[in-house]
Amino acid sequence: MGLPVAVITDTEELDPGPAVRLLTEAGFEARVVGSRDPEAIAAAAHDADALIVGYARIDAALLDRMPRVRMLATMSAGHDMIDTAEARRRGLWVANLPHAATEDVAVHALAQALALTRRLPQADAVLRSGGWSTDFAELPRRAGELTLGLLGMGRIARTLARIAAPVFGRVVAHDPHAADWPDGVGRVDLDTLVADSDILSLHIPSTPATRGMIDGPLLDRMRPGSLLVNVSRGDLVDPGALLAALDSGRLAGAALDVFPVEPPAADDPLRHHPRLLLSPHSAFLSDASQRAYVTEPARNVIAWWTTGSPLTPVVTPAAARTEGAPA
Repeated sequence: MGLPVAVITDTEELDPGPAVRLLTEAGFEARVVGSRDPEAIAAAAHDADALIVGYARIDAALLDRMPRVRMLATMSAGHDMIDTAEARRRGLWVANLPHAATEDVAVHALAQALALTRRLPQADAVLRSGGWSTDFAELPRRAGELTLGLLGMGRIARTLARIAAPVFGRVVAHDPHAADWPDGVGRVDLDTLVADSDILSLHIPSTPATRGMIDGPLLDRMRPGSLLVNVSRGDLVDPGALLAALDSGRLAGAALDVFPVEPPAADDPLRHHPRLLLSPHSAFLSDASQRAYVTEPARNVIAWWTTGSPLTPVVTPAAARTEGAPA
């Protein structure tokens, strides 16, 4: 019997070398595809026992071409790139990466919210064009008088609530599924969250129920001159409705780190609207997170192979499989 095989699909800007070293030291044959292309993945992983996934879409058709795969480990907290219902039906493990960039994403969201509140992009533009403080078209706002609203109360939102509480006058949130609720954060229904928030920050996964959730009717219920921050998933926001809300003044600004199509096309209006503060899906990036994003999925695979269970599962087979596990 040969070595167990672990295949890394796409790593984008990350260096897969540390993951390859960990897997090799643990007795795996490690392969790097370096692509989201299903044909390339199927060719490299036809005999794979485990798959480490970046953004590549792993669906039923691709799983059919990888009959030995029993473990799927994502390089992110999100796992919407994997058809988890199909994985569960097939009795596969799915593990995610919940902690690697929690602090980084929360701090990024806070930085975006404060940059919008203090109108830093406008201040930069005023000075570069030869103006001064008297040339502000709209004055910055005082954060201590504003309400920060969080849609979702997962790890990132809880971290953001903790670090933002001393800055903003009030922090409120809506999440009907959250059991762990931090002190000092008001728990409100969705309508109240939308109506009361001066800054609405999104912290929910992409699901059939949430895709396009931030649409025209919801944006119309927000306070005039409010702000939107999205470091979660690009398809939560209807881009046409967002642009209309910015043009009408319903939203004074928005900050996006994620987009419906990544990267957005050169002529995408989202790239050019003057009231948008943009970052290139980089909220998760730091020197520390770059290491964790490749090493922790490898540790999930190694733990699954050696103990029968990954460290951070999100899909657990009804009956844990033992095919191919070490004796």
